[in-house]
Amino acid sequence: MQKLLLDENLSPTLVDVAHAMGFVCSHINFLGLNCAKDWELKSTILDGDYTFVTNNSVDFRGPAKTPGSQGVYSSISLHAGLVCIDATGGLNLDRQKRLFVLILSDIEKHGDLTNQVLQVTLTPDGAVELSRYSMPR
Repeated sequence: MQKLLLDENLSPTLVDVAHAMGFVCSHINFLGLNCAKDWELKSTILDGDYTFVTNNSVDFRGPAKTPGSQGVYSSISLHAGLVCIDATGGLNLDRQKRLFVLILSDIEKHGDLTNQVLQVTLTPDGAVELSRYSMPR
């Protein structure tokens, strides 16, 4: 089963949601890495074989139109997956929980994210779009 690691910009309470659904999950804060720079998380993510979940998508995957061209994951040839949440209007706790359950359900249904990005987009009208693509391409 994939191990998930949540970025500090997401609520630590999401770890309990993951555990309730049978996932192994931790949070950057629990590893003592709060306030670490994005690039400083790279070794922890890779060494721990974590699928990383963030709403700081650009810093990890690069621009949405050219994923992998920049960002922390641009030089990684093998990774356990990346979940990028783009939410117009921000993410309060209710939105985070709603999206996280959808993310976990997608992983249950479609399998692991090795060398993939699960792109989660919350549109201004409240619709949620999920898509997967390979990275590196």
